[in-house]
Amino acid sequence: MQLPRATRPIIHCDSENQARRLLDMLQQRFAECKLELNPQKTKIVYCKDANRRGNYPEQNFDFLGHTFRPRGAMNRSEKMFVSFIPAVSAKATKAMQLVLRQWKFLHRCDLALEELVRWLQPIVRGWVNYYGRFNPAALHQALRMVDELLVRWARRKYKGFKKRPMGAWDWLKRLNRLRKNSEWMAKDQNWGIENHQPTLADRSLGLLARSIFRTF
Repeated sequence: MQLPRATRPIIHCDSENQARRLLDMLQQRFAECKLELNPQKTKIVYCKDANRRGNYPEQNFDFLGHTFRPRGAMNRSEKMFVSFIPAVSAKATKAMQLVLRQWKFLHRCDLALEELVRWLQPIVRGWVNYYGRFNPAALHQALRMVDELLVRWARRKYKGFKKRPMGAWDWLKRLNRLRKNSEWMAKDQNWGIENHQPTLADRSLGLLARSIFRTF
């Protein structure tokens, strides 16, 4: 019997002994109901951070598309410390990149840049809203493929960039500078985003994704 995702809880304990006792109790109770815990998804994890410096075989876990593990963070005094926090998981990253590959939008040379961005924007922004809430820097790296595919699309669409990949990168960067100076996306292209106030999602895409998706 497989339980729905909503019934897969995370239980916090004060010590390893408490966690092991609780695990034994859960296994016993499940057995009474003729059920069993999934051994691959049921484990005791040590939430290592600046205050918990011990060692334990398991120090990370995945939950709802995020990987929880020790990571560097900055406190209010702008000093680095170790915190046990989530970020987009490797599995979720692969899933997003698979979707990008399946779209094959780099072959859509019939589309103008504005049309291409208008097509991609809702999906990518949805990813950013969900996965970018915690540790957006990890999402920047995950969505690097957006930047790379945009450059490959430009090299296919414009003959002048076919053998000049850096030229394609520079072209897209120049578009971003032009947009900042003249607001061409908002006015000339009638994107309907004048007076747009940047949100967390707006600040959470990669270099060119930030430029093309109006994220600054």
